[in-house]
Amino acid sequence: MLEPGDRAPDFEFEQDGQTRRLSDLQGHSAAVVYFYPKDNTPVCTRQACHFRDAADEFRGLNAQIIGVSADDGDSHARFTRDHALNFPLVSDRDGRLAKAYGVSKTLGLLPGRVTFVVDKEGVVQHSYASQFSAQKHVSEAVETLKGF
Repeated sequence: MLEPGDRAPDFEFEQDGQTRRLSDLQGHSAAVVYFYPKDNTPVCTRQACHFRDAADEFRGLNAQIIGVSADDGDSHARFTRDHALNFPLVSDRDGRLAKAYGVSKTLGLLPGRVTFVVDKEGVVQHSYASQFSAQKHVSEAVETLKGF
């Protein structure tokens, strides 16, 4: 798993109808990149809603939230619509992004739940992994960003 001081691997995401890259944020804002197992499951929904509800706080800390799972674009669109999510979701169908970030499966089966805080220079400043403490991913990210 990536650790503080590692450069965050670049990737594309869709936002406001445009294709962007994580590297586009460099020099402008930090990023909170969180990996989660599956759209519309209880813990993942709670986690996404916690991030959604804290979006103003993240904006105030000059940070962009980006969620990543292996679900396809249609699933992400439904998940976003059903829960009024206000940040982009990335489809990692082939698992390459999870592998690049070193996000391993829990018990070798369940996709990992890991949050990375990436500074404005594209460097990981904090990572937090917990399969079941959905809300703590948000508080860990906020506290890290407050330290910038």
